[in-house]
Amino acid sequence: MSNLIKKEGFDYAFEASACDTCAGNCCIGESGYIWITIQEINFLAKHLNISQEELREQYLNKIGYKYSIKEVKLAEDNFACMFFDLEKRQCSVYEARPTQCRTFPFWDYFKENVEEVYKECPAIRTI
Repeated sequence: MSNLIKKEGFDYAFEASACDTCAGNCCIGESGYIWITIQEINFLAKHLNISQEELREQYLNKIGYKYSIKEVKLAEDNFACMFFDLEKRQCSVYEARPTQCRTFPFWDYFKENVEEVYKECPAIRTI
């Protein structure tokens, strides 16, 4: 049974079960920001059983007054989220992942760049 997720204002749907067919395209690619809020930092630190300070030092970059999860450089112009397990091809902190990750592919950016989300994600379905 298909798990098709739709969101108002978007001209496509997301089939969550198709994530298994992907190598983690939403977690790998060009360098960018993976925003995480103070509340999410607290939740992730508890999930990892480390202090918030330890989490900030080891896994986060401070950008102005906000925080972004660090990336690992895989190749020229190719990066992965620090929490993406390259062997298992899945998120290692899935239960505690930030809102930015939870809301993919329903980002305002893709409203204007629909063709990009179709290229990036094999779980995108036309509605």
